Formats: sequence, C-alpha cells, structure tokens
Amino acid sequence: MKAQKPFFDKLSTLKNLPTLPHILLKLFESCSQDSVDLAEIAAIVGKDPSLSAKILKLVNSAYFGLPQKVQEINQAVVLVGTSGIRNMAICACVYEAFPKPKKNVNFNLKMFWWHSLRCAFLSKRIASRMNAGYPDEAFVSGLLHDIGKVVLWVNFQAAYEELLENCRDDGRQLMEGETRLGATHCEVAAWLLERWKFKPMISDAVRYHHESPARIAQALPMSQIVCIANFLCQDTEPGINQGVELARETLGLGSGECYALIEKSGQAAKEVADALGIDINVDEPTQKTIEEKDQQIQDALVRDVRNVSLLMGSLEGFLTTKDQNDILSVISNGLKILLDINRFLYFFLDAQKGVLFGYSQETEGRYARNHGLAVSMGLDQCLLVKALLEKKPLDSFEAAGQRPLTILDEQIIRLLGGQGIYCLPLIAHGDAVGVLVLSLRKSDLPHLLEKQKLLTLFTHKGALALRLDHLKQIQLQDIQAKRAEASRDLARRVVHEVNNPLSIIKNYLKVLEIKLTGKEIALDEIGIINEEIGRVAHLLRKLTDISTEKEPAQEKTDINALLMDIVKLTKESMLRHADVKLHTDLEKDLPPIIAEQAGLKQVFINLIKNAAEAMQAGGNLFIQTRHLPPPISGKSAHGKKDSKGYVEIQFKDDGPGIPEDIKEKLFDPYVSSKEGGHSGLGLSIVYNIIKSLHGQIACKSIPDRGTIFTIQLPIPGAFNRQK
Repeated sequence: MKAQKPFFDKLSTLKNLPTLPHILLKLFESCSQDSVDLAEIAAIVGKDPSLSAKILKLVNSAYFGLPQKVQEINQAVVLVGTSGIRNMAICACVYEAFPKPKKNVNFNLKMFWWHSLRCAFLSKRIASRMNAGYPDEAFVSGLLHDIGKVVLWVNFQAAYEELLENCRDDGRQLMEGETRLGATHCEVAAWLLERWKFKPMISDAVRYHHESPARIAQALPMSQIVCIANFLCQDTEPGINQGVELARETLGLGSGECYALIEKSGQAAKEVADALGIDINVDEPTQKTIEEKDQQIQDALVRDVRNVSLLMGSLEGFLTTKDQNDILSVISNGLKILLDINRFLYFFLDAQKGVLFGYSQETEGRYARNHGLAVSMGLDQCLLVKALLEKKPLDSFEAAGQRPLTILDEQIIRLLGGQGIYCLPLIAHGDAVGVLVLSLRKSDLPHLLEKQKLLTLFTHKGALALRLDHLKQIQLQDIQAKRAEASRDLARRVVHEVNNPLSIIKNYLKVLEIKLTGKEIALDEIGIINEEIGRVAHLLRKLTDISTEKEPAQEKTDINALLMDIVKLTKESMLRHADVKLHTDLEKDLPPIIAEQAGLKQVFINLIKNAAEAMQAGGNLFIQTRHLPPPISGKSAHGKKDSKGYVEIQFKDDGPGIPEDIKEKLFDPYVSSKEGGHSGLGLSIVYNIIKSLHGQIACKSIPDRGTIFTIQLPIPGAFNRQK
C-alpha cells in the first residue's frame, strides 16, 4: 500500500474524481443514526426534486408491485424503509456522478451499469438466502464493486482505453495492466469508498472481489458473497461456472439455486434501471456484429437458464413429498412444465419378482398399479426392459430403424396414443428403480434430445426420492416384523408364567373336591370355578397361537363366498348400527386360494369393524376383489413358470383417515387411535395372519378423505411354500 500512496495522492487531486452529492451524504448520516426519523429522511429526499421523482417512479414500478399509487415521498419512505430509500438514492446519485459515455470507446458504460446492478441484486439475494443479516450492505457493495474502473477510465482515458483494447475479456491481464498504471480497479474502488466514508465491511468486499478461490475462502462472508456475485454476473460461461463452483464450495449453494438467483437478479436490475432512468439498454446491439453461431450459443444459454429455473421450481416439490403418490405428482408436473408432455407411464421394478409393474393416474388424482401392465424382466428385447438393463434412454424411432419393435413396444405405443415412445431408466445410486415411458411424435424427438440433460437430472432426483421412499417402507416393515416378534416372545413368556399358577390352582381344586365329597357343601360352585379356569387356559393358548408363526391349514378358499358370509354377519350388528352403507364389487370367477379360513375371517371382520368404528357419523365402505394376473410372459426374471397371479381384496372407507402419528406404526402391537380401552392388537394380528399366508397388506390414508386397506394373496403356484 505504501508503494501506491503517490498514485492515490495524485488521484485525489484530479478534477474528474467523482464526489457524492451533498444530499446523499446527509441521507447516509440520517440513516445511520440509532433512532431513525422517517420524517427527516423524507424531508432530505424532498429537497432534491430530481431524486424525489426517480424514487417515486421506482416505488410505483412493477418492481415493488404496490396495490395503489404512491403520491408523496413520505409515503414512499414508510413503505420502502430507510435502507431501501438509501439504496435507491445511491443508484441514482452515483450514476449521475459520472460522465455519459462517448461513442466508439472500448469502455461500455451501459454494460458497466448493467453488470453493476445485476451484481448488486445478486449480492443482496445471496445474503438474504444465507441469512447473513446485511442484505442492504451487500447490495451497495455489489453496486459499487467495479466503480474503480470508471475512475481509471475517466482520469487515464487514453491509457485505459488501450489497456481495454489489448486485454479484451482477459481479467487477469487487465488487473496486471491496471497495476502498471498504479493500482487495480479493486484497490481504487476501495480507496474511493473509504474517502466517501462507507463502512469498512463494504470497502473490503469491493477490495477483494477478484481474489482467488483459495484466498476468498478465508475471508468474511460479505467479501465471499460479492466475489461470487461478480463471477455469476459474467457474460461468459467459464466465468459463471467458476462462480457456481465457488458458491458450492464456500456457501453450499447448488447450481440450480445459482441460476435461479441469476435470472431473478437480472429481472430486478432491468426494472430498477428503467424506473431510475439509468441508461443500460441491454437489448441494444453492440457495434460488433454478432455472428450467427455466437447468437445460437447465446440463445442456448438463455434457454438453459430459463429451463434450469423451471427445473429448480419443480425440484423444490420433492422436499415436501410424503409418499410415492406425492413424488409421482411432482414428476408429472415437472414433465408438463419442462417438456409439455402430458402422456406417460411409470413402470416400477419389483426386484424379488423380477417384474416391472405399470402405474397410471386414477380419476381422483392418485397413482395406482395398472394390473394389465406387468412386464417380466425376462423380456429383454422390449425397449423399457432394455433401457433399464443398459441404464440408458432408448426411443422407438431409432430402435425401429435397427430391428422390428416387439409386440409389447407396439402395444405401449398404442396405449399412450402417440407415434412412438421414449424410455428413460430411473436409476438411484446405481440401483434400478423403474422406467419412465414418454409418448412422442417423431417431430418431438429433437426437442426432447435438446433437453435430455435437464430431463435426466430431473428424473434422477425423482428416482432418488422414490428409492428413499421404498427403503423407508422396507425399514418400516422390518420394524413392524421385529416388534411383532417381540410381542410374540412377550406373549409366550406371559402364557408360560400364567399357566404355572393356573395348574397349581386346578390341582388344589381337585384335592379340595375329593376332601369335600360326601359333605353337605355345594360342589357345583367348585365345578364352575374349574370350568372358568379351563376357559382362561384356552384363551391363553389362543393368544399363543396368534403370536406364533405357523403354517396355515391347507384349505381351498373362495374369497368372494367368504366375504359374503361375513357381510351377512356384520351388516346388522356393526354397519347398520353405525349408519355405514356397504358397497361390494366382487369380480366374477375369482380363482380360489389356499388359506386358513378362520384366520381370514378374523382379518376381514377386524377391518370391517375398524371402518365402522372410524365412521361414527356414518359413511360408506367399499369392498372390492379382483384377480391380478401374472407378469406378461408368465415367467419370472429367472425364466421359471410363475403362477396364476394374486387375489386382491380392498377395503375402502370415506371416513376421517388415520392420524399421521399412527400411520407409520399402524401394524405394531398396542398401537391404537381409538379410545375406551382398545388394546391396539387388532391390526397387529391382521398383519401376522396375512404374512403367514405369504400375502401382503398395505394401507393408504388421506386426512378427511378416508382409508384403503389392500390385501394381496397368492393363487396356488404363485409362491414356493416356506418350510
């Protein structure tokens, strides 16, 4: 700094050194007081008609979007606040402090102000995003970070013009040339701001905005923010990329966040410049003709920024998803926004069965398995299986040029109603999740391929969300199984311990009966006691049976007939008493299954009883059965013949739904949302019975819309019996 002192001494004597207007100095002084008087601020601004007019114009512009027009400067001060008024005044006054640009010069003052305004708003938005607590100081720092360039250009015009001509866009070469003049524009700007009595934090942020990533990483946050904002406001892709990388390493900001901040800051800068009369005219063509190739690159960059902004809006939706249906809704909305594609199908992999199951949207907005779309992974020539196995997107147009499409591919194309399909594998951390199949016209393919990177990024995030939800469900089932095992162990111990005293009591009763025989004592009462103790022992044995996994009795069972028997049994005793209307939709010719009828009766009665108790004010209960066919080709991934499919039984009510705190532990023992001494064992017993039959049970519940319990039981041959 000592070596530069002669240079700054000389600079301070030059007549073209800009000075802040007296009104701005007064405004700074008043805004810095501990107790700010808004009337005093309004009076200061009101003394300058030009500044007042600019501020009123800005306050009434689209940037603020106020519901009614502001007529008085004191109203503007109240609505915008002192920091906002001060920042507006700085924008207006500093711009007026410099001479207007001449034609045919290398220093483009319009582009200078455009860059400065964008950097100001970007610095402010980053500071707000990081909860830094000084967004207004960040705004001023960003606005004035390059002001040293104007000082050098105004006072050393010929030398600086030559330097700009030689350096072009090489920032490092420009800084080296500035040093030869006496000081860099960063050092000149910091010196000028200190002369204008700005806070050290602001002048330091300006001083260090061209430091290397390694050095700026060791600086205060304000300096880091302005340095990053300066990179992100560059007009070259390498500069923006360097800013994105620096933002990630120092502030933890993602690339999508950076691009969204860039776009919003550019819009804000344009609106403020127009309102304050700052001549930037960024749309005005430069004197150098833009070549067609360069124009295409620029247009592509604009599209990318817009698309990334749209992508970030879509990706934010994954943060609030609760289940698979929410995730699919976010993906579907993203596809419509990013690609304007409205017809598509999801196929999710069931790794155990080696089958891709299709999912489509129902009328009520929820996604459900389409049981006619089950594709074995053994069909490795069809596009969706091939795309998943090769982990790369495939389209039917290119594939058809190489070999005939499979019948399955042609069927899916017709099902979606387009000319072709685009199969995008859903992969999360190397694990196959499924395939997204898009319906396309041939003319749509080039447009889609242009956005392939964007689409891949978006669907990758969706695949991660789906994978996490799947792992969460597996973990939940594991927890339920462990808790059920713990309850079984507890039951066995209780039964063992209680049986011992019961046996002793029964023995003593027998001894007592022998001793009292022939005496005039009523032995009937002793007999009753003995019988009741026997009934207690029987109940305990039933508890042991429920809590112990065992092979169910082999019995051919007609699910529809069993359900109709139970409907007759419960219609009067449970449903009519609760004013619940029952609706049945039982598929004809439903294949029989092998099951323990007594256990299934217990399951069905329990679910009907729960629905009736949930709808205390009345409602509807829908019971549906249907046959789920085996995967297309009838073979598993290993090529083995794979059964006749499954029988699905669904119990759907329109009651109040299940509380969120109960959902995740619904099948755990001793968990209940009911009052009045309910033990909470019902659904735990249901879960164990269905599991013992090699079946599956799942529950979906939406607050105030109802609950659906879905049971799937294998038809003979659909599973290898576990010994």
